[in-house]
Amino acid sequence: MIRGGDIVKGSCLLQKGQPYLVVDREFHNPGKGTAIARVKMKSIKDGAVLTMTIPTQQEVEDATVDVHTCQFQYADSDNYHFMDNESFDQYEVPISDMVEKKCYLKDGDVYDLSIWETKVIDIKIPLKMVFTVAESENYIKGDTVSGATKPIVTETGLTVRVPLFIKQDERILVNTETNEYVERVNS
Repeated sequence: MIRGGDIVKGSCLLQKGQPYLVVDREFHNPGKGTAIARVKMKSIKDGAVLTMTIPTQQEVEDATVDVHTCQFQYADSDNYHFMDNESFDQYEVPISDMVEKKCYLKDGDVYDLSIWETKVIDIKIPLKMVFTVAESENYIKGDTVSGATKPIVTETGLTVRVPLFIKQDERILVNTETNEYVERVNS
């Protein structure tokens, strides 16, 4: 059991006999009365979205989720392939279950997999990641006003808006929650 106030994004709750992954949560304290958590959850089995309002002191049933640190090996036409760093177990994750993670997976990088009853339910992407600029147009200094940006494409296919001085083959740090450029990385 978990209290409504302790629910965080990425928590796994049991509702209607199914595991739901918390994709968004917002706390609201009305000033008068009990504080509440507004929780948006996605069913792990069928992708259905459920929104609930839970008082912060109320307990709800949580699902036991194991977290394994795994190395991303490769992606084929149907699955992402991971290997557990300790037990060397192999995990296949259907691409259709996590299409939105595709541009953040890099061969050889390490990710935490959330597993519920032998099924991978989430791939935890780091908050900030370094990418190499694969495609970028060149702009001439003085073409635009200050603060101008341009779209680039990284080696994984992620499109990010960056300052005009960023060139092809440079490395950049990207905030993965907002897809925003953070800084240029010198290697």
